[in-house]
Amino acid sequence: MSSTVLAASTGLDFSLAQQLTVVALCALTAFLAHLALAVFNDGVRPFLLDFVQGRTTRSATTAVSFGLSAGFIFGLGAPMALASGVLNPWLLFLPTDILGLLAPKKWLAPLLGGAWGGVVVFGLRGANNLAHDLPVDFLTALQQMATPILFLFTLFPVLAITKQFGKLLGGLAGVVELALVVLTMKVWPDVFAGAPAMAVGVLLLIGFAVARDVRQRRAAERAVAGMVSPTGEDAPVVTAGRPPKDVDPMASLFGASAARLRRHLPLFMVLGAGICLLSQLHVFGGGEATSFLVAKGQYAEAAQVDFYRSLGFIPLIATTALASGAYGIVGFTLVYPIGYLLPSPWPALVCGALVFAAEVLALSWIGKALGRMPSVRDSSEHLRGAIGDTLHLAILFGSLLAAHAMGGGLGILIVGGLYLLNEATGRVVVRMAAAPAAVVVTGIVLNVFYWLGLFTPIKT
Repeated sequence: MSSTVLAASTGLDFSLAQQLTVVALCALTAFLAHLALAVFNDGVRPFLLDFVQGRTTRSATTAVSFGLSAGFIFGLGAPMALASGVLNPWLLFLPTDILGLLAPKKWLAPLLGGAWGGVVVFGLRGANNLAHDLPVDFLTALQQMATPILFLFTLFPVLAITKQFGKLLGGLAGVVELALVVLTMKVWPDVFAGAPAMAVGVLLLIGFAVARDVRQRRAAERAVAGMVSPTGEDAPVVTAGRPPKDVDPMASLFGASAARLRRHLPLFMVLGAGICLLSQLHVFGGGEATSFLVAKGQYAEAAQVDFYRSLGFIPLIATTALASGAYGIVGFTLVYPIGYLLPSPWPALVCGALVFAAEVLALSWIGKALGRMPSVRDSSEHLRGAIGDTLHLAILFGSLLAAHAMGGGLGILIVGGLYLLNEATGRVVVRMAAAPAAVVVTGIVLNVFYWLGLFTPIKT
């Protein structure tokens, strides 16, 4: 199975319906960010509580959003879109976070967001064509990231199991995943080989976590039962007239946040409909691996990958939403896989609206359920960490392959040097985005060298 995506063939050409969807969705997400009802960046969401309660200013909150998002926009979102020919949430929704928070007036936010959507759908095509016309075509070289991302991403459940349950179970999961990858490549060559392996790995992780929670709950019940004698003499005494316990301040905050989000349920249903529609149009991928799978037309595999990814983020999104009163722009990301699989836009609109409605209405219940399942909650944290570790290695390795493809040893020297320099200077660009950004900078440098007669492009 070929893992290289020919983004040049897509040319980032969008139909009128796709253009209108992107523009309208960017306008809506900027409006929601202005109201502090939803943002895409998980790191920004906790800061919105102070903004909503008037303890910080709009400009200060915007500065936080820009500082946490700029590296991902230009170092990851734009290069990934240009390499795969598929839009992604870092390119679309991180800027609308910033623009929505920046806008001083409610009516201005959707105008700024819609303008950004226009820049994306009309500007990317020009940038794509320009880059492919250069003597050193660094966008085609960026497609080298596809194979490392797709296959190394398969290992994230193994890393999560190892971190949470130890080397023995982690090693067992690794052997099982490797066997499934080999089997899939041999028996089902048209299926993305990592998909079945990821499915089994995630199921193993969840199974181990649930089993641990059940054991701990039973042990706690036995301990409590052992403290009370059969006659009840050791049972705690309840004193009549005892004043009620103090109200849990976190429970009160969570309840108020959930109620705030429910009051705006119609807006969230429109948002869910839009996100699901964009996914159904197949010009959008929710993650790094998914972007390349969507570009290859492997929508079932893309749905599977994004579903597993969502398991690592549901607890984070739920708890930060309950703590801040601001939801995630893409919700629990469950609308991604649903959209990829639906056959036409109208079902996508309906399903997206219903899924977001269910998510918002279930927030309080999800928060309580997570409190009763500590191992499952910890599993989601390990999943997020494992996803970050695997993608960091995959993107770095893929970026070095891209550097070699466009510049040989000189390309590797410049890309690797820029990456190491970024590490040495305190990561001015976030680690995940540093290597793709270095590839783009190196491509520009090599073109300048060509025009100065100092470099001859490698023939491919």
